[in-house]
Amino acid sequence: MTALSDYVAREQARLLADLSDWLRIPSISTQPEHAADCRRAAAWIAGRLERLGCRVETIATGGHPILWAIGPEVRGAPTVLCYGHYDVQPPDPVAEWISPAFEPTVRDGMLFARGTADDKGQVFCVVAALEALKATRGSLPVNLRYLIEGEEETGSHGLAELLKREPDRTRADAVLVTDTNIVAPGQPSADVGLRGIVHAEIHVRTLKADLHSGLYGGAAPNAIETLWHLLEKLKGEDGRIRIPGFYDRVKRPTAKELKAWRALPMKEKGFKAEAGAKGLIGERKYSFIERIWSRPTLEVHGIVGGYTGAGSKTVIPAEATAKISLRLVPDQRGTEAGAQLVKAVKRLAPKYAEVEVKVFSTVDPAQTPLDSRPFEMMDAAFREVWGKGIAPIRSGGSIPIVPLLQQRRAPVVMAGIGLPDDRLHAPNEKLTLEQLWKGILLFGRFFELLGEDGHQ
Repeated sequence: MTALSDYVAREQARLLADLSDWLRIPSISTQPEHAADCRRAAAWIAGRLERLGCRVETIATGGHPILWAIGPEVRGAPTVLCYGHYDVQPPDPVAEWISPAFEPTVRDGMLFARGTADDKGQVFCVVAALEALKATRGSLPVNLRYLIEGEEETGSHGLAELLKREPDRTRADAVLVTDTNIVAPGQPSADVGLRGIVHAEIHVRTLKADLHSGLYGGAAPNAIETLWHLLEKLKGEDGRIRIPGFYDRVKRPTAKELKAWRALPMKEKGFKAEAGAKGLIGERKYSFIERIWSRPTLEVHGIVGGYTGAGSKTVIPAEATAKISLRLVPDQRGTEAGAQLVKAVKRLAPKYAEVEVKVFSTVDPAQTPLDSRPFEMMDAAFREVWGKGIAPIRSGGSIPIVPLLQQRRAPVVMAGIGLPDDRLHAPNEKLTLEQLWKGILLFGRFFELLGEDGHQ
């Protein structure tokens, strides 16, 4: 690894300047006025891949373009499909940034800017690792495929359509997803599971129109009250979801996973502090780590109804709406869970109310085996660079595109170099420079080890 280490040490200033140039492009995918910036960000990283000798195809979508890069052929070597995204979240609230979101600034060994950890910095880290390999070896050790999209922050619709239409793009010996973080500083980890998700809305109407609460109160049905009682029936105070059949497919973590989780530096006291909470809720028979990684959830994100303006208006609301989501775990299925939700709401709704459930989208959970060769190679690379092997963790969140990347059964390795306090989607997003330099070495060694293993 000496050649790679020397390269990274020698090129740090240039690499930091290059990454900063990319971060200055405000590629905010959700805001139409930044469509041209998204195209500029795609072109910037496409140029980088082309200099590696890749053939880069820019694929138009209904939104922002997808990049599909194919590296130079390496006979006998395994094929690695890498995934990342160049789009970023809006910087709001802008006033809370210490330095402007799109003016990359180094403070205390950390690079602050929107997109540093999610996900430009991590994509750049992989590409820089490939550049280091080419510079030190003369060629890449693997056959490279790279999918970089511009709509991850808005649902990955274009990429999902592409992969459903052309699933053979996912044919590879390994898939590397770097849109993740390690569990704690100095503690390498890789996500071996992601929760799926069902996005839904429950709408309740109890009256033709709002009514005077004095003249009709006590007899006329209140839509907000009806909605909250309905939500209480869907999920108890104990955290248990009361949708019939909902837990039938839930698979428990393996004994190996549970043992690894107990050894992590994550403690309940620290988790509460991180969440800014005085106490935790949920299914008490499970640890807080199990609750956030391996148990399904039902969360209410917002309730709209009645009068919420200044002062008072004494009405009985005629209608109310709740935005909710279900988080799913292996082996649940998104479409099935959505149908179970609809059926449960219809069964629980009182006869005096018109109740409608809209399921907007569903994503299946994802899981990858711990005993695959790519996972073992990533573990070996972490041991060389960090001095520790991987802790197999899960993410309570969802990366909707991962199930589609698994279509051709390639093992997926979800290993990023971000940290839990990188403030993704929040003001003052950052990437620790030490993580960046180590990350270039990590991915470089991963590709080398995978190439050596494939040639045996």
